[in-house]
Amino acid sequence: MDTPMRSHDEHTQQLESLQQQIAVLQEQLMRAQKMSSVGEMAASITHEFNNILTTTINYAKMGLRHKDDATREKAFNRILSAGQRAARITTGMLGYARSKGVRKEEIDLAQIVSDVLILCEKDLQMNRVKLQTDVLGHPVCEVNISHLQQVLLNLIVNARQAMDGGGMLYVTVRTSDDGSMGELEVRDTGAGIPSEELPNIFKPFFTTKEADDNGQGGTGLGLAFCREVIEAHKGKMRVASTVGQGTSFTLMLPLARAAESRKSA
Repeated sequence: MDTPMRSHDEHTQQLESLQQQIAVLQEQLMRAQKMSSVGEMAASITHEFNNILTTTINYAKMGLRHKDDATREKAFNRILSAGQRAARITTGMLGYARSKGVRKEEIDLAQIVSDVLILCEKDLQMNRVKLQTDVLGHPVCEVNISHLQQVLLNLIVNARQAMDGGGMLYVTVRTSDDGSMGELEVRDTGAGIPSEELPNIFKPFFTTKEADDNGQGGTGLGLAFCREVIEAHKGKMRVASTVGQGTSFTLMLPLARAAESRKSA
């Protein structure tokens, strides 16, 4: 009579074990997505730090060579500016890599945009992509900051890759017309996505990126990950694309309750 009960317990244990394995795999996938996006920008970030170091060294030499206060003041200000730039990049990278938890915090979506663009603006410049940022509102949403940074970074990297010869990247922050959602739009002027492929782009392992000479291509996991994160925040992800004109991704996230209360007060 005890056999069915033991069998049920065994099944329960197996199910719990599988759930734990899935959770571990999801965490590993998230880390892989982070490394993939950072890897896309590694060359440009290294180049930026080399520029900062060169600037610092050259102005330090100038300050040592010249005795007049005006020249030394100029050299000092340039060194200070370069150091602050390096600190912003480092802080952004550390914050991006450090956070692994599921804790959600209230934050202005415009701040998310600012933090992510610090990491990728040099990469965009090196690939002849001009950036236009429009902050049309300051929606405050309760989000996992690291996860949302990852989503935005994925979309920006995808947009840059879609503009092989350069182009325009538009990043817009606004509040929805009905005042209930914060919206973050990433729009490029790239090749666009054929209409027959649009229904598949959020499916895991579907990719339109062909492998390069080194066999490196898209994994097809980036957009699937993005949608999973947004839906976990009770949000929506919308895409519109025209071949030859470009693609737009819009993230829609519920406003934080506190923000809604302040607005209605």
